[in-house]
Amino acid sequence: MNTPWTDSVDRRAPLPEYPRPQMVRERWMSLNGEWEYAFSDSKVIPEKFDGAITVPFSPETFLSGVGRKLEAGRYLWYRRALTLPEEFRGRRLILHFGAVDQTADVWINGEHLASHVGGYLPFEADIKAAPGDGRLSVVVRVTDDTDGGFHTRGKQKTKRGGIWYTPQSGIWQSVWLEAVPRSFIRALRITPFFDDAEVDITADVVGAERACAHFGGQSYELPARIPVPDFEAWSPEHPKLYDFTVSCGEDEVKSYFAMRKFSVDRDAAGVPRLFLNNEPYFHNGVLDQGYWPDGLYTAPTDEALCRDILAAKESGFNMLRKHIKVEPLRWYYHCDRLGMLVWQDMPCGGGRYSPAVVAAPLVTGVHLRDNAYGVFGRGDEAGRMEFQNELIDMVNHLYNCPCIAMWVIFNEGWGQFDAKKMTDAVRFVDNTRTIDQASGWHDQGTGDVKSEHVYFRPYRFRADRKGRAVVLSEFGGYAHAVEGHCWGGKSFGYKKLESGERLAASLEELYQKQIRPAKERGLAAAVYTQLSDVEDEINGLLTYDRAVVKTDPARMRAIVEIK
Repeated sequence: MNTPWTDSVDRRAPLPEYPRPQMVRERWMSLNGEWEYAFSDSKVIPEKFDGAITVPFSPETFLSGVGRKLEAGRYLWYRRALTLPEEFRGRRLILHFGAVDQTADVWINGEHLASHVGGYLPFEADIKAAPGDGRLSVVVRVTDDTDGGFHTRGKQKTKRGGIWYTPQSGIWQSVWLEAVPRSFIRALRITPFFDDAEVDITADVVGAERACAHFGGQSYELPARIPVPDFEAWSPEHPKLYDFTVSCGEDEVKSYFAMRKFSVDRDAAGVPRLFLNNEPYFHNGVLDQGYWPDGLYTAPTDEALCRDILAAKESGFNMLRKHIKVEPLRWYYHCDRLGMLVWQDMPCGGGRYSPAVVAAPLVTGVHLRDNAYGVFGRGDEAGRMEFQNELIDMVNHLYNCPCIAMWVIFNEGWGQFDAKKMTDAVRFVDNTRTIDQASGWHDQGTGDVKSEHVYFRPYRFRADRKGRAVVLSEFGGYAHAVEGHCWGGKSFGYKKLESGERLAASLEELYQKQIRPAKERGLAAAVYTQLSDVEDEINGLLTYDRAVVKTDPARMRAIVEIK
């Protein structure tokens, strides 16, 4: 199934945009495009490769040009030879991988330089001195057991169907090289202090040089609290971004920040609400899975990535819940500049999920204590530790993105454990955002919100006994199949409607009779399921191929408008 952008993908140079908008360097080169690939049963690099693959599309996808699955226990190999431009030769190089699913090893000119576990977060290989002749050979080895172990896997499943999707593997985000001097900026950490009209900027520097930030015609040696007088507050209605640069000796990066504040407080009537910039603000959201029929995890183009956000905004939503996936940094940049709040889910992992734990509570409402590790598929201590480390890495990776309003740690008991401990761990590294510790069920009484999923009964608001804000973090899921725009023969949804008109009318009734009254009583947020169809799921506002908007955006805005 194609999307409107499938045929416009340049297989020689796909997704050519700079991948990291908050740390832009001028001296860089994209390695997206044609690589060699091979599948093998051996850890040793094969003598012969199978053919060409278009990176960064997984081999399971149409856009990769391969269309082949990486089986558990086998190896996927990538190889690319390149000649560096003159200005890169003899310099220190950083080879960046946006994300590789699930484990990766990297060799440069035969030297092993990097290993990484986890399919959702970036890593890099440090080439301390590029060869004088400018020739580089990059080899990557990948393994992926999908749901055969405890690694994070999101909604991928070996036996896909229903709410579980086709597994993918390998390189699925951009690969790029940067040439840096002896002293260089490895990372930035940006924290707006809204009430003080200041922004705190720190730099992680490699080498002996000191870093300086340049903003508003002034320079500040880092770390520094920088005044932002008379600032314009960022919001979905006014997504104001401020540009600045950081220099470190010969190194310089361009970045941006926004002045905004997220919190939970009580409104004038004493009701706990989500607040934006010290005012109550209703998060009117839609669930966003981020899957594509032609690229699975990878959008075909940057325009396609952006178009999903605009579609949600045009339909009246001010928030996207990024569901069980971490997107490329450009997606968050588009949310920052267009004005879209984001609730960021941590991808799930662990062992096999018991239906009694992850499905039955939707009907029974029973909540279990999550220190029963075996019951939740978390009996392996190494898996629990890996999840915690990856959770903190995700928070640090996305910390600077102004759009992210909430961290969602667990969803519907999928590999859940020690939610209070995980909440404390996230709060330790980021106390500027709100936290949903258990979306759906198995609430452990911690975090900033009481988070509920309701599909099979009318929603009626009930205040949280612990005084947290109450959010309806999933509801709806109304399904309508658009002929000629469905992925397969099977279909899944929580209420099936035969026409677009019936879908729109049912949505009007849903918001009018359930969501608006709940908001008046104290509901702080609502997340409709979902933005687009995904494989068997036909409960999207858009078809899976993004070719059809099922309900006119103007009508949808009127339906979901909640003041």
